[in-house]
Amino acid sequence: MRHLVLAAAVLSFTACSMMQRSQTEQIVAATLITDQQETDLGFQVHEELKKENTKFLDVPDVGFYVSGLVQKLTPQADKDRPGVKWQYFVIDDPKTVNAFATPGGRIYIYTGLLLAADTEAEVVGVVGHELAHVVARHSARQLVAAKGLETVAAMALGKDPSDVALLAAGLLGKGSIMAYGRDMELEADQYGAKYANGAGYDPRGLATFFEKLKAKGELPQFLTFLSTHPSNTERIEKITALIAANGYQSTEQGVASLKAIQAKIPKQ
Repeated sequence: MRHLVLAAAVLSFTACSMMQRSQTEQIVAATLITDQQETDLGFQVHEELKKENTKFLDVPDVGFYVSGLVQKLTPQADKDRPGVKWQYFVIDDPKTVNAFATPGGRIYIYTGLLLAADTEAEVVGVVGHELAHVVARHSARQLVAAKGLETVAAMALGKDPSDVALLAAGLLGKGSIMAYGRDMELEADQYGAKYANGAGYDPRGLATFFEKLKAKGELPQFLTFLSTHPSNTERIEKITALIAANGYQSTEQGVASLKAIQAKIPKQ
């Protein structure tokens, strides 16, 4: 059966629309790269972060706050992709406006992002965006895109299934597996707005955050592991259109709660 799924995907892959291509990529990625392999990849990234002396924040109140935000979003993410074991980490770096996710469900948020946001809705939108990368299997799909469907399929169907794990590890070491392209970033934006709205937050938070960066002339720093992002203007327009098309109406901003936690974050 696994052979049939891969064979059908190989034959149809080049003739797909963008939406169909995304669905096909997810099917292929789920078939070729197991959940355990993704978890292992995420663990490898975490170990690399520690080797690079990444400073993780040790302020319980901030940790509890971030945990609460993640827990508001994961029930929706679990519906889209069950079985992910979500974990969160806060990186103590107030100068870096960044957040990223790794395969297997590890979410990393820099204190610089928490300090740069004006509302909790903005933070929630960003976190939802990062959850989406895991939900949509973007890392596994990027692996397929980097080496070609036929190559990865041939390796997966070969006599030595460890080939895929070795290939993935090699790409990870070069940062290639974290290099999400334009379509994946836009897809993650859609999930981010959807998850924020479902949690009761204003789904425009992600767009207002981009507007702020655009006004400052800055590019969003999500997934700085070689990410290729669409322009802020394009992302704002697409998020706004998505909200209107789906009738999202949640309004929570969470200004007071964010300001309270910002006061507890070391500014260095």
